[in-house]
Amino acid sequence: MPTQTPLSTANFAHPRRNVGAFGIEPGMSLADFGSGSGIYVLHMAEALENSGHVYAVDVQRDLLRRVKNEAQRRGFKNVDVIWTDLEHTGSSKLADKTLDFVLISNLLFQVENKAAVLVEAWRILKPTGRLAIIDWSESFGGMGPVKKDVVTKDAALALARGSGFELQREFSAGAHHYGIICKLVPQKKV
Repeated sequence: MPTQTPLSTANFAHPRRNVGAFGIEPGMSLADFGSGSGIYVLHMAEALENSGHVYAVDVQRDLLRRVKNEAQRRGFKNVDVIWTDLEHTGSSKLADKTLDFVLISNLLFQVENKAAVLVEAWRILKPTGRLAIIDWSESFGGMGPVKKDVVTKDAALALARGSGFELQREFSAGAHHYGIICKLVPQKKV
């Protein structure tokens, strides 16, 4: 797995503002793939106003424990954690076509099987569901991922299109990040 600098995502992206750009409404079901420290999970839980559900999905058990503990400390009863490796089909353990929104933030540059992560998002999203991708726009001399691991916005869009998504809109995710929101491509009736 590529090395990431120890700097917090919050130093470069704007989690609270970005969550505002997602169009989250009370009652929705959401997932944060590669939730890490859980900053987005907590802001999304807050946006749900104690309704709906947020799943923090990550491969690091210690981070998931911290997310769950912080959610409980803040009184969020609508946060669950799922320990898994998203590079495998069905790995999130969530049912098909049940979520309204999936976030993939600062994860694509860290995984080998990027397409599998997007396919898993596609599998669990409702036909009206949306996907947000936030990632580093470049390496920035060692502040973000190493140059060879950067997943550009164009590459992320190509991965999304190849997994059954189309661009809905872009948003400003921070000085060193891009943000895109995609929707599922409508399936043609045969």
